[in-house]
Amino acid sequence: MFTTSRILAVSLLATLASALPTTLPKLTKDQALKIIRQETGSTVYSACSVPGTVAITFDDGPYLYTDEIVATLAQYNAKATFFVNGNNFQCIYSPENEMRLKNAYAAGHQLASHTWSHLDWVTLSDDELLLEMTRTDDALTKIVGVKPAFVRPPFGSYNDASVEVAKSNGQTIAIWDFDSLDSDGVTSPDESVTLYQNVAAQKPTSILTLNHETSESTARRVLPYAMGVLSAQGYSFVTVAECLGGLAPYQTVAEPQVRD
Repeated sequence: MFTTSRILAVSLLATLASALPTTLPKLTKDQALKIIRQETGSTVYSACSVPGTVAITFDDGPYLYTDEIVATLAQYNAKATFFVNGNNFQCIYSPENEMRLKNAYAAGHQLASHTWSHLDWVTLSDDELLLEMTRTDDALTKIVGVKPAFVRPPFGSYNDASVEVAKSNGQTIAIWDFDSLDSDGVTSPDESVTLYQNVAAQKPTSILTLNHETSESTARRVLPYAMGVLSAQGYSFVTVAECLGGLAPYQTVAEPQVRD
């Protein structure tokens, strides 16, 4: 029996299909999903759309292990995405963290926002949430010269109101479809390794991972293992923007600005 949501989905697909020229080749599932997102204005992604890709992502930095992570990624010619906070584990404006961000950006990795102080979006007013976003944007603009086009809510927590705030700030929300559980305080590094082993064995079409660069075991044990086992399955390691079909990673790109 069809639910209301399924009926609406079928109706939307029929409308989109009728608008397409008859000479177009048959669309793949990923191409169809991309069109639907474009037509509906969806700004939340929880999976990659490009087959054969893995988007390795890190939350909560910059931190002590950022440079080690960048070095490990370089061994596999891999690009990743760093969702950074302004003031969580450390202040983004410390000289050490400014250099870590510059190093990651110079290596070709995508820098994205995890908002300023890692607050749960659904507990904030629209104005409070917008400030959490713009403070991080301003920091990245000043440090490396970019305003991120992607943002990730702390704890993966968001609602319709916060989606609208992100959209008003010109940002797309990116979640994940694979969690290494490296930040739950319960899962051991060996268990995170097993999770990567299992997902590699399943070999899904694509993977959008969640990791935390603030975890020493992630940087030194889990990530090297993950890169090896996923590489052996033939995946390409790309940024979130790339795994979504080549979306723009930044709203603006310029020279770094002078801090106030």
